Amino acid sequence: MPKINLEIPHQLSAEEARSRLERFTETLPQDQVSDLEQSWNGNTLTFGFKTFGIKIDGDLTAVDEKLLVNVELPFAAMMFKGKIESGIKKQLERLTQA
Repeated sequence: MPKINLEIPHQLSAEEARSRLERFTETLPQDQVSDLEQSWNGNTLTFGFKTFGIKIDGDLTAVDEKLLVNVELPFAAMMFKGKIESGIKKQLERLTQA
């Protein structure tokens, strides 16, 4: 399965980054995201959701000064990989800069 691996730099502590990530799902466009699943283990958020009928799974880990993002994409989403990657990056940068 294709993967997206990102490091998003920020100026926050791991705890503050996690706190902001906990509110992240509230910012997701409800008309584009459904079947959201999420669970926390320490500072790692494991998530899954559907967007445009495509199931996306992954995890986000908050550490001091960066977020580590790992996403597994189904082959059906490969043509949208760049758009998905840039969308994730944009949303997380906005979240950690606020």
